Amino acid sequence: QDKEKLEICKLNDPPSAETVKDMIRYARNVIEEFRRAKHYKYILCLTLTPLVELLEICELSLDKMGAVFEDSNVYMLHMMYQAMGVCLYVQDWEGALSYGQKIIRPYSKHYPSYSLNVASMWLKLGRLYMALKNRTAGVKALKRAIAIMEVAHGKDHPYISEIKKELEDH
Repeated sequence: QDKEKLEICKLNDPPSAETVKDMIRYARNVIEEFRRAKHYKYILCLTLTPLVELLEICELSLDKMGAVFEDSNVYMLHMMYQAMGVCLYVQDWEGALSYGQKIIRPYSKHYPSYSLNVASMWLKLGRLYMALKNRTAGVKALKRAIAIMEVAHGKDHPYISEIKKELEDH
């Protein structure tokens, strides 16, 4: 699946091998920069400015990488996941949902059928839909998460009971 995970944009004039290599180097560097930035002490403060800067890093990186990589590329997915996390932290539910919707299809393709990574993304999407008063989409997403988790954890796992209770309460 490496070819799918490193998907390049389908353009009339495809990027050169050197351009792709440079973009991979850029992506790795920006991911490392983002990781370091997340660990700086000032991020732990409850000020929004550093978080806005982190989101900016993600968005600028996604724009730059998007000129070469498809959204299903692992470097793009990593940055989208980080951006989603920042949006969740600052309670930007619409922003988080937007990133999550872009992530779920490639995750479902890259990961095995009963991957907890996919289940976790469906769970996040379900809760976001519910928070945004889209009950129909929320129920559908939560049920997809449950279906995967029942295979991965077993039907009697406390996580599954907790999610089913969430569904009943809404």
